[in-house]
Amino acid sequence: MKAIVWTKFGPPDVLQLQEVAKPAPKDHEVLIRIYATTVTAGECALRSLNIPIAFRLPLRIYVGLIRPRPVILGQELAGEIEAVGKDVKRFRKGDQVFGWSALGLGAYAEYTCLPEDGVLAIKPSTMTYEEAATLAIGGLDAVFFLRRGTIQSGQKVLINGAGGSIGTFAVQLARYFGADVTAVDSTEKLDLLRSLGADQVIDYTQEDFTKGGETYDVIFDVVGKSSFSRSVRSLTLNGRYLLAACRRERTGSHASRPVSAWVVHGTGTRARTACGRRQNRVSDGDPTHWKDAPIPTLRPG
Repeated sequence: MKAIVWTKFGPPDVLQLQEVAKPAPKDHEVLIRIYATTVTAGECALRSLNIPIAFRLPLRIYVGLIRPRPVILGQELAGEIEAVGKDVKRFRKGDQVFGWSALGLGAYAEYTCLPEDGVLAIKPSTMTYEEAATLAIGGLDAVFFLRRGTIQSGQKVLINGAGGSIGTFAVQLARYFGADVTAVDSTEKLDLLRSLGADQVIDYTQEDFTKGGETYDVIFDVVGKSSFSRSVRSLTLNGRYLLAACRRERTGSHASRPVSAWVVHGTGTRARTACGRRQNRVSDGDPTHWKDAPIPTLRPG
């Protein structure tokens, strides 16, 4: 089969189209013919080694110290099941599915195998393969963090970095929950954010939302580039601050440390970590729905 293979650390041209062996499903796996995949910021950072220093050595140990072992990148996918392992119960040949391969990667290829109890679900018939392929990372992450924000109808929600894969879903989900949504991103993305339902948009190249005097019940910082202290002061008394991106914090002489998720409740309160695990399995009873996730009609950004 054909696959895009990652041959060394560097720019996009280190990815090469190659012929590789077609995988065969194990007893509890399904073989998927991939019709659509995505290129995420995480994969670009992985390919170029543009990641926090603390993660570089573990990554090199995992994929190769000098150059990566031949690796097929790609995490999100949508396609059709071509074969199933002998112990698979939830899926059958011909099912149209979408899913996430996690650190197994492998989606930049014609075929891949995923475990039936992994992040895999039946594709809604109303969605194209291209639309469904975008759900597994951006959609699930947006659901996970916004549920941490316990959004109520009528509350004011600000989403910083609203024009990316997580943010575009977060805007739609926050509107689905009944919130008044302010979306922050660059000039060229503002029309998109309005089309996704944002009530107000802010161009971060022209305006700093933390200096505007507005307060919000929930601030969801997808990109981790806003001032933490000013963001917290922009919360209402019982507001929640959600941080999805990896932020580099420095305290005194200590080395900077990555923070993957914070939830702060109320202005002036002590921040506490709330990383946890995002929901990464589908419900046992119905493989067409993500467990605990609302099912509004969403469209990728």
